[in-house]
Amino acid sequence: MDLKETRIDTALVYQGDFMVVHKDSVRLPDGGTSSREYITHPGAVAVLALLDNGKLVMERQFRYAPQREFFELPAGKIDHGEDILLTAQRELLEETGYVASEWLHLTTAWPCIGYADERMEYFLARGLTHQGRNLDDGEFLEVFELSLPEALEWVRLGKINDSKTMLGLFWLEKHLNGWSGAPD
Repeated sequence: MDLKETRIDTALVYQGDFMVVHKDSVRLPDGGTSSREYITHPGAVAVLALLDNGKLVMERQFRYAPQREFFELPAGKIDHGEDILLTAQRELLEETGYVASEWLHLTTAWPCIGYADERMEYFLARGLTHQGRNLDDGEFLEVFELSLPEALEWVRLGKINDSKTMLGLFWLEKHLNGWSGAPD
Protein backbone atom coordinates (compact mmCIF):
# COMPACT_ATOMS: atom_id res chain seq x y z
CA MET A 1 0.00 0.00 0.00
CA ASP A 2 1.37 3.41 -1.00
CA LEU A 3 0.98 5.78 1.96
CA LYS A 4 2.58 8.86 0.39
CA GLU A 5 0.65 12.12 0.42
CA THR A 6 1.34 14.46 -2.51
CA ARG A 7 1.30 18.23 -2.23
CA ILE A 8 -1.25 19.94 -4.49
CA ASP A 9 -0.46 23.48 -3.37
CA THR A 10 1.11 25.30 -0.44
CA ALA A 11 0.57 28.54 1.43
CA LEU A 12 3.01 30.36 3.68
CA VAL A 13 1.21 31.09 6.96
CA TYR A 14 4.06 32.58 8.98
CA GLN A 15 7.77 33.32 8.46
CA GLY A 16 9.73 33.73 11.72
CA ASP A 17 13.41 34.12 12.49
CA PHE A 18 14.03 30.40 12.06
CA MET A 19 10.65 28.64 11.89
CA VAL A 20 8.23 28.76 9.00
CA VAL A 21 4.59 27.65 9.15
CA HIS A 22 2.97 26.21 6.02
CA LYS A 23 -0.51 25.01 5.11
CA ASP A 24 -0.60 22.58 2.21
CA SER A 25 -3.40 20.92 0.29
CA VAL A 26 -2.51 17.27 -0.27
CA ARG A 27 -3.75 14.32 -2.27
CA LEU A 28 -4.24 11.32 -0.02
CA PRO A 29 -3.35 7.71 -0.92
CA ASP A 30 -7.02 6.96 -1.64
CA GLY A 31 -7.31 9.92 -4.08
CA GLY A 32 -9.09 12.23 -1.63
CA THR A 33 -7.74 15.57 -0.48
CA SER A 34 -6.96 17.11 2.88
CA SER A 35 -4.87 19.90 4.39
CA ARG A 36 -1.65 19.69 6.38
CA GLU A 37 -0.27 22.44 8.61
CA TYR A 38 3.39 22.08 9.55
CA ILE A 39 6.51 23.87 10.70
CA THR A 40 9.81 23.78 8.86
CA HIS A 41 12.77 24.01 11.22
CA PRO A 42 16.53 23.92 10.49
CA GLY A 43 17.12 21.13 13.00
CA ALA A 44 19.08 21.05 16.23
CA VAL A 45 21.79 19.21 18.12
CA ALA A 46 21.92 17.84 21.66
CA VAL A 47 25.21 17.11 23.40
CA LEU A 48 25.85 14.45 26.03
CA ALA A 49 28.97 16.05 27.52
CA LEU A 50 30.66 13.48 29.76
CA LEU A 51 33.23 14.81 32.23
CA ASP A 52 36.27 12.83 33.35
CA ASN A 53 34.57 12.35 36.75
CA GLY A 54 31.78 10.45 34.94
CA LYS A 55 29.19 13.19 35.36
CA LEU A 56 27.22 14.91 32.63
CA VAL A 57 27.21 18.62 31.98
CA MET A 58 23.56 19.65 32.29
CA GLU A 59 21.59 22.88 32.13
CA ARG A 60 18.64 24.39 33.93
CA GLN A 61 16.74 26.98 31.96
CA PHE A 62 13.35 28.61 31.63
CA ARG A 63 11.38 27.76 28.48
CA TYR A 64 8.86 30.37 27.47
CA ALA A 65 6.21 28.31 25.64
CA PRO A 66 5.49 25.93 28.56
CA GLN A 67 6.24 28.70 31.10
CA ARG A 68 8.55 26.65 33.31
CA GLU A 69 12.12 25.62 33.99
CA PHE A 70 13.59 22.42 32.58
CA PHE A 71 16.70 20.35 33.25
CA GLU A 72 18.25 19.69 29.86
CA LEU A 73 21.21 18.61 27.83
CA PRO A 74 23.17 21.39 26.13
CA ALA A 75 21.50 21.88 22.76
CA GLY A 76 20.90 24.37 20.01
CA LYS A 77 19.69 25.15 16.53
CA ILE A 78 21.68 24.27 13.42
CA ASP A 79 22.50 27.43 11.47
CA HIS A 80 21.70 27.36 7.74
CA GLY A 81 24.31 25.23 5.95
CA GLU A 82 26.24 24.52 9.16
CA ASP A 83 27.86 21.11 9.68
CA ILE A 84 26.12 19.32 12.55
CA LEU A 85 29.38 18.56 14.39
CA LEU A 86 30.36 22.24 14.22
CA THR A 87 26.92 23.11 15.61
CA ALA A 88 27.42 20.71 18.51
CA GLN A 89 30.89 22.10 19.23
CA ARG A 90 29.62 25.69 19.04
CA GLU A 91 26.64 25.09 21.29
CA LEU A 92 28.65 23.20 23.91
CA LEU A 93 31.18 26.02 24.14
CA GLU A 94 28.65 28.86 24.05
CA GLU A 95 26.30 27.39 26.65
CA THR A 96 28.65 25.56 29.02
CA GLY A 97 32.15 26.83 28.31
CA TYR A 98 33.46 23.35 27.51
CA VAL A 99 35.34 22.06 24.48
CA ALA A 100 35.78 18.34 23.82
CA SER A 101 38.62 16.39 22.25
CA GLU A 102 36.42 13.39 21.35
CA TRP A 103 33.10 13.50 19.49
CA LEU A 104 30.77 10.67 18.51
CA HIS A 105 27.48 11.02 16.65
CA LEU A 106 25.00 8.76 18.45
CA THR A 107 21.75 9.07 16.51
CA THR A 108 19.23 11.27 14.74
CA ALA A 109 15.70 11.63 16.09
CA TRP A 110 12.59 13.40 14.79
CA PRO A 111 10.86 14.84 17.89
CA CYS A 112 7.70 16.36 16.39
CA ILE A 113 6.74 14.31 13.30
CA GLY A 114 3.07 15.21 13.51
CA TYR A 115 3.62 18.90 12.83
CA ALA A 116 7.30 19.68 12.13
CA ASP A 117 10.27 18.52 10.08
CA GLU A 118 12.76 19.25 12.90
CA ARG A 119 15.46 16.66 13.44
CA MET A 120 17.66 16.35 16.51
CA GLU A 121 21.26 15.19 16.11
CA TYR A 122 22.75 13.60 19.24
CA PHE A 123 26.47 13.71 20.04
CA LEU A 124 28.59 12.27 22.82
CA ALA A 125 31.43 14.62 23.82
CA ARG A 126 34.40 13.46 25.93
CA GLY A 127 37.78 14.82 26.90
CA LEU A 128 36.25 18.05 28.16
CA THR A 129 38.21 21.17 28.99
CA HIS A 130 36.58 24.30 30.39
CA GLN A 131 37.39 27.49 28.45
CA GLY A 132 34.58 29.82 29.54
CA ARG A 133 31.12 30.19 28.06
CA ASN A 134 29.68 32.87 25.82
CA LEU A 135 25.89 32.82 25.95
CA ASP A 136 23.83 34.31 23.15
CA ASP A 137 22.11 37.62 23.88
CA GLY A 138 18.93 36.94 25.84
CA GLU A 139 20.04 33.44 26.85
CA PHE A 140 20.08 32.65 30.55
CA LEU A 141 20.87 29.23 31.99
CA GLU A 142 22.58 27.51 34.87
CA VAL A 143 25.17 24.80 34.19
CA PHE A 144 25.59 21.92 36.64
CA GLU A 145 26.93 18.36 36.84
CA LEU A 146 24.79 15.26 37.25
CA SER A 147 25.69 11.57 37.14
CA LEU A 148 23.91 9.37 34.63
CA PRO A 149 22.26 7.26 37.36
CA GLU A 150 21.00 10.45 39.02
CA ALA A 151 19.76 11.80 35.70
CA LEU A 152 17.90 8.56 34.96
CA GLU A 153 16.34 8.70 38.43
CA TRP A 154 15.27 12.29 37.70
CA VAL A 155 13.57 10.97 34.55
CA ARG A 156 11.77 8.31 36.61
CA LEU A 157 10.66 10.95 39.10
CA GLY A 158 9.48 13.34 36.37
CA LYS A 159 12.09 15.95 37.30
CA ILE A 160 13.66 15.56 33.85
CA ASN A 161 10.80 15.47 31.36
CA ASP A 162 12.17 17.19 28.27
CA SER A 163 11.95 14.59 25.50
CA LYS A 164 15.27 15.48 23.84
CA THR A 165 17.05 15.05 27.17
CA MET A 166 15.24 11.84 28.07
CA LEU A 167 16.06 10.27 24.72
CA GLY A 168 19.69 11.39 24.93
CA LEU A 169 20.09 9.93 28.42
CA PHE A 170 18.59 6.61 27.34
CA TRP A 171 20.91 6.49 24.32
CA LEU A 172 23.93 7.28 26.48
CA GLU A 173 23.00 4.53 28.94
CA LYS A 174 22.75 2.01 26.08
CA HIS A 175 26.00 3.24 24.50
CA LEU A 176 27.95 3.00 27.76
CA ASN A 177 26.62 -0.55 28.19
CA GLY A 178 28.09 -1.57 24.82
CA TRP A 179 25.11 -1.11 22.52
CA SER A 180 25.99 1.08 19.54
CA GLY A 181 22.53 1.09 18.02
CA ALA A 182 24.18 1.41 14.63
CA PRO A 183 22.61 -0.56 11.78
CA ASP A 184 24.42 -3.73 10.68
